[in-house]
Amino acid sequence: MSQRRFFALGTASQVPTRSRNHNGYFLRWDAEGFLFDPGEGTQRQMIHSGIAASDITKIFITHFHGDHCLGLAGVLQRLSLDNVPHKIQIFYPKSGQEYFDNLKNASIYHQKAIIEEIPIEEDSVIFEDKNLTIETKQLEHSAESWGYRVNEKDSVTMLPDKLKEAGIKGKNIGKLQKEAKLTIDDKTFELKDFSVEKKGQSFAFVMDTRLCDNAYKLAKDADMLVCESTYLKSETNEAHAHGHLTATQAAEIAQKSNSNMLVLTHFSQRYPRIKDFLVEAKEIYKDVVAVKDGDFVDLPKGK
Repeated sequence: MSQRRFFALGTASQVPTRSRNHNGYFLRWDAEGFLFDPGEGTQRQMIHSGIAASDITKIFITHFHGDHCLGLAGVLQRLSLDNVPHKIQIFYPKSGQEYFDNLKNASIYHQKAIIEEIPIEEDSVIFEDKNLTIETKQLEHSAESWGYRVNEKDSVTMLPDKLKEAGIKGKNIGKLQKEAKLTIDDKTFELKDFSVEKKGQSFAFVMDTRLCDNAYKLAKDADMLVCESTYLKSETNEAHAHGHLTATQAAEIAQKSNSNMLVLTHFSQRYPRIKDFLVEAKEIYKDVVAVKDGDFVDLPKGK
């Protein structure tokens, strides 16, 4: 059974609190499992959310500040301990190769997991298969930081009744899908007459950054935008100085980019209540959720 669900494993900015673990996010996308920014304690948070190490197929690091990567060492060791049989791709800033190597070799263990390291250094498509493309764009933070976007390719849904009516069956259905045209007994059929277009879903992950063009580009028409909102608008100047966003600014990105849903996270320890982030963002953008550790949100259908 397919599932597209976002899990908030940890929602704290910089340091954990009594109620918030370091960053950590997991996106279950059908057979794929995308782990984003595993901070300290990510393994334990995965257990609470029912996520196994073997569920991970790709890991994405936005930048190498500790709250976004210190859990990577434990996750990598767990992949080996559990003998995860499939390859795991890890995407991270090339400028942080030293820190990646330090985390990978933080302690003694048998490195049995099949790891493919994919350092990034420019805005680009970093993964593509028949169903998905994943792209990255550089953001503006106090350290080199990258955002990510998952795009499902558009497809078509065939209309069985129309196919049956026209006498198209078996291998001819696949041929029509592949070639967009089919000729039987001198009669030509076109795919558009026997199908409806299905727009692919999209997911954007915009973590530590101040307002910048690439944040808007990543969020453009996204079905779900997960966005940092470290501060409230009363600290707008401080947010900019430290390379972060306020809840208001995150909502502005979602609104101006026509995102379908906004998920707020990465809250500073100075704010005990995340409800304040939700209230502030909803003044600008209505389809918003402020997540707590352990929350999950299903990817919405397109507008």
